[in-house]
Amino acid sequence: MKTIKLYIMFTFIKNDLPASIVVFFVALPLCLGIALASGAPLFSGVIAGIIGGIVVGILSGSQIGVSGPAAGLAAIVLTAISALGGFENFLLAVVLAGIIQIVLGFLKAGIIGYYFPSSVIKGMLTGIGIIIILKQIPHFFGYNMIPEGNFAFMQVDGENTFSEIFKTFKYLSFGSSLIATIGLAILILWDKVLLKKAKIFRLIQGPLVAVVIGIIYVLITTGKENLGISSEHLVSVPIPSDISSFLGQFRFPNFRAITSADIWITAFTIALVASLETLLCVEATDKLDPEKRVTPTNRELIAQGSGNIISGLIGGLPITQVIVRSSANIQSGGKTKMAAIIHGIFLLISVVLIPRLLNLIPLSVLASILLVVGYKLAKPALFKTMYQLGWKQFIPFIVTVIGIIFTDLLVGISLGIMVGVVVILIKSYQNSHFLHMEDISNGKVKYKITLAEEVTFFNKGAILKELDQLPEDSYLDLDVRKTRYLDNDIIEILEDFSEKAKSRNIYIKLISEKGIVENPDSYIKFFNLNPKVA
Repeated sequence: MKTIKLYIMFTFIKNDLPASIVVFFVALPLCLGIALASGAPLFSGVIAGIIGGIVVGILSGSQIGVSGPAAGLAAIVLTAISALGGFENFLLAVVLAGIIQIVLGFLKAGIIGYYFPSSVIKGMLTGIGIIIILKQIPHFFGYNMIPEGNFAFMQVDGENTFSEIFKTFKYLSFGSSLIATIGLAILILWDKVLLKKAKIFRLIQGPLVAVVIGIIYVLITTGKENLGISSEHLVSVPIPSDISSFLGQFRFPNFRAITSADIWITAFTIALVASLETLLCVEATDKLDPEKRVTPTNRELIAQGSGNIISGLIGGLPITQVIVRSSANIQSGGKTKMAAIIHGIFLLISVVLIPRLLNLIPLSVLASILLVVGYKLAKPALFKTMYQLGWKQFIPFIVTVIGIIFTDLLVGISLGIMVGVVVILIKSYQNSHFLHMEDISNGKVKYKITLAEEVTFFNKGAILKELDQLPEDSYLDLDVRKTRYLDNDIIEILEDFSEKAKSRNIYIKLISEKGIVENPDSYIKFFNLNPKVA
């Protein structure tokens, strides 16, 4: 079986290798940026990216998901490093978080991932796409005051997403803007024209060409005042002077602090947030997968937990599956987990062998790549499609989108889920029963209420309203033959109504699988004798 799986993985190497290169260029600045935003050593972000690619890639059941340091955890990491008294103490919390995630996986907690509404997941993808575009505009024009990977609306410098964009135009870098525009033109040309012309353009991806041209541009324009790009607008990978300085970048957890309550609180916080973000990403990635494969969520939690243990042991940031990397992988044609694994290998090789070359890559070119990724996630046509599906789908969708743009990922998703729950409750309220009315002799009216298959306390209001509106001197057929679950709250409503019915001369006929009962003495006794319904 393992041999077959390996054969399948390497069969698609012609798809996975080019995709891995794109993911590598997307992941590199995000690894560094998230580390910077987290107040952690830059190399810790790279470590997390390597482990997320290689280790999690091997252990995961997802064929197209890509893991690494996540922006959603940046604020938690920043606070934790300070509160726990040092980075080494924080690393211990990461290791413990990984153990907790493995436990959650064995406890089958991954099933939670299947309960996120589809409208919210689509809203998450669209919201992330829009926020990527908005956050990359400053980098596109050479304004890099906020590091890559900061996706929150409110920024640490007091600015927000939109004020940062307006501020950008005061500090335009001509060189960065020029090469970014060239890079974006290459990407569009590659995607819309060249990919359709010959197979060679599928093997050599547009992002790679854009990056190479960006490096050449930097080399040519070095020292030129107007056209040149200064170092703060380039990738900044730590450059070790020798083997010992390279190994010195690895940090190790302080196990002596394991008895600290703050360590455990942080560990549980990281585990829960990282697991939630992973499960959300898994659900979203599976929806984007052209082959519609289903990721085993419990296995994913175990894989992520294993990755976090190893990352924490050698000085890396917490890891989750990340939608930006995963969507870049899918958009670039990745077919199997080899794309994620190879991107991790590229990260490792590059920081070891060619850090100086990486530091020649303009951030604005990488921004152009991310702009394309963002656009493909948030295509305008999707808004029209969701609107056409009706308000029950559109409202949770648009709330999630707006929430992500104006808060952050987890808050936006939480708002979308809450609205989705309200929509479900409204739908449940409306669909508790079916009312039929017909005229009979002597000017009297017969009403027939057919209860739904499942009637819960959510339906109390709708049923009570219907019963209260029945006129005096009428007939009511109450049909519960289709009902498989009838909440006790509903039974109590019927019990209370039986007294009102007598005073209002309403004749009730209860129709069930047991037969027909006219004006039951006690609904509680009746339904308690029928376990299928009660």
